[in-house]
Amino acid sequence: MHNWDIMDLPPVKMAIDCKWVYKIKSRSDGSIERDKARLVAKGYHQEYGIDYEETFVPVARLTLVWSLLAIVAAKRWQLFRMDVKNTFLNGDLQEEVYMKPPPGYEHPPNKVCRLHRALYGLKQAPRAWFSTFSSTVHRFAFYSSPYDNALFIRCTSKGYVILLLYVDDMIITESDLRGIQNLKQFLH
Repeated sequence: MHNWDIMDLPPVKMAIDCKWVYKIKSRSDGSIERDKARLVAKGYHQEYGIDYEETFVPVARLTLVWSLLAIVAAKRWQLFRMDVKNTFLNGDLQEEVYMKPPPGYEHPPNKVCRLHRALYGLKQAPRAWFSTFSSTVHRFAFYSSPYDNALFIRCTSKGYVILLLYVDDMIITESDLRGIQNLKQFLH
């Protein structure tokens, strides 16, 4: 189960390199929690107009975070925080991106990987993640604020659910606690 297909490199396309990044995840007491390995694309080899077009991604403004916290305090709403694991691996790519097979991966000679989903290191990974997230919450009846694209609101007969996204962190508040429980279940 991979996020790529193995194929011949099309003419006028370039395959970018990748590498494995290893890290030891430690607990607060210094003991080892686990070893981590992450495949990272060498996105600094990507060329604008060939491997990617846009890299801009909306990020919540700090003034909006403060405003939302003021509303939560004034209304005495509950506040929840969620963190998305492996954020950039959840973005669907719109562009054709080709990568050399990862070191240690068995593959036919002279073949490359065509990526379907983003990898860490790709220039368009943050944008792909935001686009995928945005379309997902829109399917759950959220709409984007016209003032800040990172603010999502859902209105129901029972109240509001407000979600503010900052890269891979979400602040969620509500006047409808059941709405947040439904959202968490939907996003899971």
